[in-house]
Amino acid sequence: MNGSVKAVTGTDARRERWDGHRADRRREFVEAALRVLESGGTDLPMEAVAAQAGVTKPVLYRYFADKAALVDALAERGSQILLSRLMPAINSDGPALARIRAAVGAYFAVIDEHPDLYRLLARRPGTDGAQASTERDKELISTTLTAVISDALCRFGLGSGGAEPWAHGVTGLVHSTGEWWLRRRSMSRTRVVEYVTALIWSAFTGILREGGIVLGPQDPVPACRVPAAGRPAGTGSPPALDPAAGPIPGGGTG
Repeated sequence: MNGSVKAVTGTDARRERWDGHRADRRREFVEAALRVLESGGTDLPMEAVAAQAGVTKPVLYRYFADKAALVDALAERGSQILLSRLMPAINSDGPALARIRAAVGAYFAVIDEHPDLYRLLARRPGTDGAQASTERDKELISTTLTAVISDALCRFGLGSGGAEPWAHGVTGLVHSTGEWWLRRRSMSRTRVVEYVTALIWSAFTGILREGGIVLGPQDPVPACRVPAAGRPAGTGSPPALDPAAGPIPGGGTG
């Protein structure tokens, strides 16, 4: 019985070592593919990736069944690169304008530093993995922004019913402007970041003004106001929109 347990344990240990080795090798090949993208554009020949990694093509195909599988792995790596830069900026402390500028700047920095990776995933979404990874990134960014905007509106005592559509709108704005900028490069990265930041800032402060609140560029976001009922304003299910009730902040009559 004890020998049987030891045999199973030894097999598991060998499998774990092999799985770890395989994962390490896959990461090495993905990094090699990134270097090929940076030097050779979006064609990504498999023989070039193999040469960059110092192996033959048959070895590369042991880890990736085909080129689509490698592109899927690149999509996952692209997600890691983007989110590791963007999420800390979105969730940072400080004045709202500085946070907006930091988040927009982080996004444009990543696509500027890895333009061919961005183009490969944007223009060749034919693999389910790459498509799913891109959509997951957008959804995660939008969901995170929803929470950030909802919290900010709460802190100003405003309802948060518009947080989700505004978050998706901001995500789409930054994404589509990034595509345009990579294609045209008609201005510097610093300039386009400032333009996008100004647009988002103007929209946010306009929403606050409609609620009777003026926020300056250096003003801190106040602590969340807690109404008499003991629940932060703007939390919970938003009330149904009633056109007769007048305009909602940033949204006309609903």
